[in-house]
Amino acid sequence: MFANMRRSDRQISNEDAIQILKKCEFGVLSTVNKDDFPYGVPLSYVYADGIIYFHCANEGYKLDNIAANSKVSFCVVGDKKTLPEKFTTSYESVIVFGQVSLVEGREKQEALLALVEKYAPDFMEKGKIYAGKSSEATTVIKLAVEHMTGKVRPQ
Repeated sequence: MFANMRRSDRQISNEDAIQILKKCEFGVLSTVNKDDFPYGVPLSYVYADGIIYFHCANEGYKLDNIAANSKVSFCVVGDKKTLPEKFTTSYESVIVFGQVSLVEGREKQEALLALVEKYAPDFMEKGKIYAGKSSEATTVIKLAVEHMTGKVRPQ
């Protein structure tokens, strides 16, 4: 079902891949539209216990694609450095595959608070109020990780 990584010598453990997911700030969610065209959109996210949560408006192209096909991939690139003298780049990256679904109720509020904690940890009290007020105008989606690969090319 999932292809093997071509450069298996650069593959890292799932535990190391999770650490990269936790530290990165942004990733690219890739969906497929109803006409089978791919669509990659950068977004902020939070990883918790095998789930990636992200939020968006209550309507839009991303949600239309997800409604048509819930299978997605998600990619992050962590530390990277161009090595011009070697004509290459050192990097770390993770690609996740899975299915997405909408989140409601308590899980939605917990996901919103996890996003506040990741991106605005010094403003948790204000963030709790903001998350509560904006909940109706916000959709939260979870990506259940089915398969993940991480790769590192050191210097």
